[in-house]
Amino acid sequence: MGNSKEKAEQTVRSFIDRVKPEAGEITLDSPLYADGIGLDSLETAELSAVLEDELGSDPFTADEMPQTLADILAFYGDEVVADA
Repeated sequence: MGNSKEKAEQTVRSFIDRVKPEAGEITLDSPLYADGIGLDSLETAELSAVLEDELGSDPFTADEMPQTLADILAFYGDEVVADA
């Protein structure tokens, strides 16, 4: 398995493909909310839960409010994936 940043990116992209298929191309700098991908508060909470389930932590519950995919990946930059 890859590092936590790779897993986080795959998880976020898969989530967005599922809940916002109309979002189209997603770049690291794509805004997650409003005029960007358009995640609402419920979808943001679900993304937080998915990241927590997949990676054991998430930036949303760490008192951060990431605005882009790059912000989410930066949160996992120093994270260490625990051996299962």
